[in-house]
Amino acid sequence: MKKIAAIGELLIDFVPQEKGCALSDVVHFERVAGGAPANVVTAVSRLGGNGVMVSQVGCDAFGTHIIRELEKSGVDTRYVFRTRQANTGLAFVSLAADGNREFSFFRNPSADLYLSEEQMEPGMLEDTAVLHFCSVDLVDWPVRKAHERLITLAKERGVIVSFDPNVRLPLWETLEACQQAIREFLPLADIIKLSDEELEFVTGCEDEAEAAKKLLESNCRMLILTKGADGSSVYTRQAEAHISAVSVDDVVDTTGAGDSFAGSFLFQLVQKQVSLDGLDALTAEELQQLLTFSANYAALTIRKKGAVMATMQEMEEAYS
Repeated sequence: MKKIAAIGELLIDFVPQEKGCALSDVVHFERVAGGAPANVVTAVSRLGGNGVMVSQVGCDAFGTHIIRELEKSGVDTRYVFRTRQANTGLAFVSLAADGNREFSFFRNPSADLYLSEEQMEPGMLEDTAVLHFCSVDLVDWPVRKAHERLITLAKERGVIVSFDPNVRLPLWETLEACQQAIREFLPLADIIKLSDEELEFVTGCEDEAEAAKKLLESNCRMLILTKGADGSSVYTRQAEAHISAVSVDDVVDTTGAGDSFAGSFLFQLVQKQVSLDGLDALTAEELQQLLTFSANYAALTIRKKGAVMATMQEMEEAYS
């Protein structure tokens, strides 16, 4: 099975041990290795695929912890660099009673921001089917150029490029700066994954069918849309599919739900050896099967604290 690589931030999530508190009122936190791109390749690896992480952490205990946790999940960390220019980024999270989150980030700057285009090499994408990225590291630091370079290398090699903007406005100086950066990178993506909350912000369209049409008339070949209690949808240039939400009574933490959905979806595409042109050949029935697997997978993630990705065995046990 070919590799799925991700480039972007690595950080430590400090997850509260109690729910229903504002961030300012949380007393006890639990340390969890995080970062949306890392969550995606962790999901891939824990399902039995080959996940590769491209990033940078500090020469500190938090960086060491992240690398160890990624390796424990089977993620290839040979391209996770270390630097003394800055420390590993931190994020403090609070959980509302319904499992939804509030974030506070500490990365002024963080080690991942110094990842440079000079560190990006063609060998990083050897035997790779998909390159995935998010928007957190598309800020005006060297790491943005690193993204541009690796995406260019991916395009030259026929690697599918996947983009989940995963909007985190507190990390940007202005809303407009975040929106502009995301829209500049949209044309580079073959697969775009959005939540319903991000749809209008990213595309300028309130209606999902209109947004899908707009994206698919450009360079995008597939739009994946997660809609919480309203289920999920996927659109290609030839077909579309929609499913209802998976009922989960015991939601603990929604952190990583979108990442687990994206990671498991990409895993399935690579497992089925779907090429870039093959995205257009997927039938509505096949798309529905992909959505169902990923929705079930994400439902397992939100039953645990701190973006814990399930294994294939856990999936089979939960839904057999």
